Amino acid sequence: MTLNLETPKEIRASIRRSEWTKSTHGLAPGYVQANLVVLPQKLAFEFLLFCQRNPKPCPLLDVTEVGDPEPKLVAPGADLRTDIPKYRVYEYGELKRETTDIRPFWQSDSVAFLLGCSLTFEAALLQAGIPLRHIEEGKIVPMYITNIPCQPAGLFQGPMVVTMRPIPEKRVVQAIQITARYPKVHGAPIHIGKPGSIGISNLSQPDFGDAIRIKPDEVPLFWACGVTPQAVAQNAKLPLLVSHAPG
Repeated sequence: MTLNLETPKEIRASIRRSEWTKSTHGLAPGYVQANLVVLPQKLAFEFLLFCQRNPKPCPLLDVTEVGDPEPKLVAPGADLRTDIPKYRVYEYGELKRETTDIRPFWQSDSVAFLLGCSLTFEAALLQAGIPLRHIEEGKIVPMYITNIPCQPAGLFQGPMVVTMRPIPEKRVVQAIQITARYPKVHGAPIHIGKPGSIGISNLSQPDFGDAIRIKPDEVPLFWACGVTPQAVAQNAKLPLLVSHAPG
């Protein structure tokens, strides 16, 4: 069966019908991809404040009305309970399950936050001829929990998560310039080279995603990542937090 995956609406419909179940990297070039966080209303303001104080890892695109799974501002007609290939459910800081449908966990007081995702700017990097190893290897971009603290807001405090992409040394400046044009999807890298200085001891052991090969002439570049709320949720031991599965 040939899937029609040309527009975001068609992609979401395919996911909802369980026809597309893989990562969304490489899909919908030219459109914004988003990370998801779902919380009860009583925690929504504190998380909104957390996003405002930490715009690099948590660039806010939209917030739903209480109990409404439709992000009317950025994706009218979407259903955030079913339109993402895989979700994660955290209870008291522990990952309890992964699922393709969060309707059983959606409550009348649920509020969803959509945060910009760095998969968005990958099309621009590829168009400029900058190679992306995780795409070449058919893997999920590697993500790491760093020692960089986020600015706290109430219960929400903890370390920043970053994605890593190895870039040829001669293309590093160009990669920085290209991604800096996308501030709503994390923008320019927050760190270049020397992973140990941000608390990453082994690039071959990511906390999320897959390990990828780094060539001798490449430099690891690190971008702030929208998986940060998952690390923060583990820290805060929130009763319930639902998110997208990394990658």
